Amino acid sequence: MAVRDPAMTDVARLAGVSHQTVSRVLNGHPNVREQTRLRVQAAIAELGYRPNRAARALVTGRSQVIGVVAQNTTLYGPASLLAALEQTAAEAGFAVSVGSVRDLDHLSISAVVERHLAHRVAGIVVIAPVESAGEALERLPKDVPLVTVDGDPRRPMPLVTVDQAAGARAATEHLLAAGHRTVWHVSGPSDWFDSAGRIEGWRSALLSAGAEIPPLVPADWSAAAGYRCGQMLARMPDVTAVFTANDHLALGVLRALHEHGRRVPDDISVVGFDDVPEAAYFIPPLTTVRPDFDAVARASLEMLLAQIESVSGGALRETIAPALVPRQSVAAPPRRRA
Repeated sequence: MAVRDPAMTDVARLAGVSHQTVSRVLNGHPNVREQTRLRVQAAIAELGYRPNRAARALVTGRSQVIGVVAQNTTLYGPASLLAALEQTAAEAGFAVSVGSVRDLDHLSISAVVERHLAHRVAGIVVIAPVESAGEALERLPKDVPLVTVDGDPRRPMPLVTVDQAAGARAATEHLLAAGHRTVWHVSGPSDWFDSAGRIEGWRSALLSAGAEIPPLVPADWSAAAGYRCGQMLARMPDVTAVFTANDHLALGVLRALHEHGRRVPDDISVVGFDDVPEAAYFIPPLTTVRPDFDAVARASLEMLLAQIESVSGGALRETIAPALVPRQSVAAPPRRRA
């Protein structure tokens, strides 16, 4: 007689828990004690249990797939976040279906969401870092489990975001602590919430220190824009510290300063944001701010699963703190160096 494959009830019996608890562990549900989770995972490994995803979809009326809506971009932050979401979902037993859009407007987002719903996804994560996404999200069906990432903090919907203001404050305060009297800021695009948060953090740090607030230097996210802004800043002898809204802007600024004979950090200190993999290999290695994309992905998935499982009392907002990464692009200004 053929030996049957292990079932969920076998896992539950070996682990000494209910089959509902096994299901929660398989779904990555946050409301499971760590000791219980480890016991269930050990039973799964011992028995060689593999979930029957087709059967589970028939029972639950949904697939083990999470739909993601994201802008079609190679920018480091959104791309890293998407990769972290895919990895985190896989660890929780979910596949990810990505719907990419050129523009985060109502028509584009609605079209992708409708495609996800047609495939009966378990829930939807929208990476919505720009203002144009806000109206589209508010007009989506209210019964769809939905989490926005880096979305509009003013809108009443589940949101997980990096604390952009805290990261910018840390960068600015780091430069002030080195002895600089003020810090110039090369900002990102005006319609990005990331940009707005970083401007807010930069300004608040200067205000708290009683430092002069220089004019904002607007840009986009590209190294080319950083280079153009750096050409202007390099010609201003009073500029001794620059905080850029991302590391690619910093790369362009570094190139322009080098061409004008302004040494970093001897003459001007520079701090970026994102900690791209190449930042440690810039000349000089770039001091920057590192967002925790893995933590954002985990929090997003936990918030989404709470909605899927109809768990009440879950968080509707979560803000993830970034970390300052000091390297060799910051020093005291020339007039204050011993």
